Amino acid sequence: MKLFGISGWSGSGKTTLIEHLIPLFTARGLKVSLVKHTHHGFDIDRPGKDSFRFREAGASEVMLAGAARWALMRELRDEDQPTLAELVSHLSPCDLVLVEGFKSAELPKIEVHRPAVGKPFFHTEFPNVVAIASDAPLAVELPVLDLNDPPAIAAYILRFTELA
Repeated sequence: MKLFGISGWSGSGKTTLIEHLIPLFTARGLKVSLVKHTHHGFDIDRPGKDSFRFREAGASEVMLAGAARWALMRELRDEDQPTLAELVSHLSPCDLVLVEGFKSAELPKIEVHRPAVGKPFFHTEFPNVVAIASDAPLAVELPVLDLNDPPAIAAYILRFTELA
């Protein structure tokens, strides 16, 4: 499996970009998976639902299974947050794993940068940034990709990962 990251500050457009990239990759017959990191707490469950109640009762893992999908929720409780490698090890085989966030992870990534967000670049701190996607011209040493041209960004990623 090839891994490729999309990182940037909150509000930069990472999720929207990935949402446009996935159909471009799947249209080429590639099987794509995604790992998204969040710094905020999250819950995919709802209070009152059976699965929520089971987790609240102390279950370490709760699996939901249906005709269209299944999901496994694991409570970390006192465990350390898993590494990206540990998370990826739980994925089924695929051609490409897109990774949203994980700025410091050692994998090639595009930094999504919108000057209007008012945040600094981070590629100077993280050497695995191989290009920047932006909605404005930038004076940087890395390749700059047009954030409003997902097909061009997809082509860059495919060339970089040798999936083209």
